[in-house]
Amino acid sequence: MNTDAPWPSLDEARSRVLEIQAKLHRWATDGPDRRFGDLFNLVCDPAFLMVGWDRVRGNRGARTAGVDGVRPRAIGTMDGEEFLRGLRDDLKARRFSPLPVRERMIPKASGKLRRLGIPTARDRVVQASLKLVLEPIFEADFDPCSYGFRPMRRAQDAIEEIRHFSHRSYEWILEGDIASCFDEISHPALMDRVRERVADKRVLGLVKAFLIAGILAEDGALRGTKTGTPQGGILSPLLANIALSVLDEHFAEAWQTMASDAARRRRRRRGEAMYRLVRYADDFVVLVSGTKAQAEALTGDVAAVLSTIDLRPSPEKTGVCHIDEGFDFLGFRIQRQVKRGSNKAFVYSWPCKKALASIMAKVKAITRQGTNQPLSDLLRQINAALRGWTVYFRHGVSKQTFDYLGRFAWLRVLGWLRRKHCRACWKAIRRRYLALPGDRLVPHDAGIALFNAGSVAVTRYRYRGTKIPNPWTARTMTTKATG
Repeated sequence: MNTDAPWPSLDEARSRVLEIQAKLHRWATDGPDRRFGDLFNLVCDPAFLMVGWDRVRGNRGARTAGVDGVRPRAIGTMDGEEFLRGLRDDLKARRFSPLPVRERMIPKASGKLRRLGIPTARDRVVQASLKLVLEPIFEADFDPCSYGFRPMRRAQDAIEEIRHFSHRSYEWILEGDIASCFDEISHPALMDRVRERVADKRVLGLVKAFLIAGILAEDGALRGTKTGTPQGGILSPLLANIALSVLDEHFAEAWQTMASDAARRRRRRRGEAMYRLVRYADDFVVLVSGTKAQAEALTGDVAAVLSTIDLRPSPEKTGVCHIDEGFDFLGFRIQRQVKRGSNKAFVYSWPCKKALASIMAKVKAITRQGTNQPLSDLLRQINAALRGWTVYFRHGVSKQTFDYLGRFAWLRVLGWLRRKHCRACWKAIRRRYLALPGDRLVPHDAGIALFNAGSVAVTRYRYRGTKIPNPWTARTMTTKATG
């Protein structure tokens, strides 16, 4: 290919990438045992690199730099084309080698720290291109019970699957979390699963190089990475799903033996349990139709399967409960309760206490900032936090929580205004910042008003089951419909 020729436009690159991804996914679906060769040329393809670069520059991580000190967002359009040309030349000449990721410790709600690894801008683009090539292949193998970090699948799908089955006699819940999932995945076990589908040694070498690139710690020490895939890399969620699919496959095989009505009747007569896995990244739930003892016995099965990739369930976060007791999963509280005004029980989901405390702490932190900034800047920050939180939790019994959060945010902003104008009387603050037509008291400034969390409509999320499309089958269906 002539490297001096102009690269495709972004729209042309997206169209080409989607077309090739659809072919890869179709071939992978039609041939479950097929191993793909010559994928490296796709990783180096200008269209894949351009789409990967667009995704790297478009996400929030574009504002952070790796060990090279280069922030992707700081690279201009013209410089970006030269950047991609040089990167492609290095890939084709086999000169490319990943640099260590920059360690950043992020506090967790539990008080512990989560280690993030920030790759360099060049490494991020290559990881994004690799993901564009590998994802449609492995998506053909992934089971429907997995929802985290997969295209067109959401946390709400996992919540609705839990509600769907727990309302149908799957009343015992084995809830668990995989301890240090991203830090302890076995490299040999992971690479063995990647080799089941990828025959191109150059691509396998790239994946391996990213796994062993190392970590530059916050104290300046360089550490090797003999296990795990650094959390924070673009490729890491896909690699984690490839490794954890061993758990999905174990429960999917068991589910196939009890999928028919006749099989379920036979198991009930014999007093055997029926169970189904719902996994979102390293969080999982096993729904059990049986007894508490049978649910507890599945903990050993989970541990045995995870041990094949050097992982283990977290003892502190793994346990068994009944759906009437309720449990927290992905920020939701899921529990069966009697509907008000009737004697019928239904499984409901609403924001858990930890999730509500998290957004309240965020609003509190924003309103504790200095009072030198204008109210409009403060409202922008609060509105962004409230909108994102309510959009996520709107598919649940969340109206009362939204109203409470709206009142809390109003009071926090009001307190900030009183500190900012400590000598002004209430009437002056109300006239300048609160009064709106219709006798409404809403904090506003420069055309920006405080977002009312209580105004968000609560809707029920539709259970999609096994009918969730992916970007490539959805494209095929659209093409047939318009053809």
